[in-house]
Amino acid sequence: MRGAIIALGNFDGFHKGHQAVVQAAIDWAKSENRPVIVATFDPHPVRHFKPDTPPFRLTTLDQRERLFTAAGADAMLVFEFDAQLAATTAEDFVEKLLVERFGAAGVVTGEDFTFGKGRAGNVDVMKELGAPLGLATETVSAVNDDGDVVSSSRIRGALEEGDCETAARLLTRPFAIEGTVIHGDKNGRDLGFPTANVDMGHYLRPKYGIYAVKGRLPDGRVVNGAANLGIRPSFDPPKELLEPHFFDLDEDLYGQVIEVELHHFLRGEEKFDDLDALIVQMEKDCEQARLLLT
Repeated sequence: MRGAIIALGNFDGFHKGHQAVVQAAIDWAKSENRPVIVATFDPHPVRHFKPDTPPFRLTTLDQRERLFTAAGADAMLVFEFDAQLAATTAEDFVEKLLVERFGAAGVVTGEDFTFGKGRAGNVDVMKELGAPLGLATETVSAVNDDGDVVSSSRIRGALEEGDCETAARLLTRPFAIEGTVIHGDKNGRDLGFPTANVDMGHYLRPKYGIYAVKGRLPDGRVVNGAANLGIRPSFDPPKELLEPHFFDLDEDLYGQVIEVELHHFLRGEEKFDDLDALIVQMEKDCEQARLLLT
């Protein structure tokens, strides 16, 4: 993979702006018959410097790997963001890592990319340091959507407001949570709405409530459903979970990794006086979700 063009960034969410950076790297690599690598950081640098920050991730590494592959990358390079990397100077990042260790011929970044100890490096520094070493640099301008720059923070804001449609437009796909199906309290099954419970992990917490969702199963099937995302106020004790109920699916998913796409926010979480009232509302939620997903 030496001599590759490296698309360099965090790329959490891999939204329209990230896709533009990676596409520029792919176009450059093809024009010179070189491999293309997409480089990302894990954990996110914010997690290293501010470990108490609430969860904010939009994608896991596994999701990013699939997205980069689908975009046309030959490989994914993961920088483990630890104390050693945080202390690496901008000069060493370019010379010791990009040029010597990875043998990069070119780097493509967004115009606001920073790197190196104390964020001392930017795209101008990258060009200045790289040129004498044979490392070329290209930058890609921010992508605008509806008059505003597409950014991960803008997508997080939309999801925190329950605006799945805006998030999906900026991501070019629905926001999706991937995880292993775990055992819950079986409340859904007792009510006639069995759920495939998934821990939220390091994902951003979208607005708590009920969503129309699609589930992607390990065998490739896509199933429609309705999901509760939150702490289930009608049950004690509160427990934060994503609980999708998939329509017309009666099989054991425990231990399997599934991906749940949030398509539409239906309503906020509510505490019901009794289970009968809850069941009536759940039936309405499922009916609404079926209509929205057809």
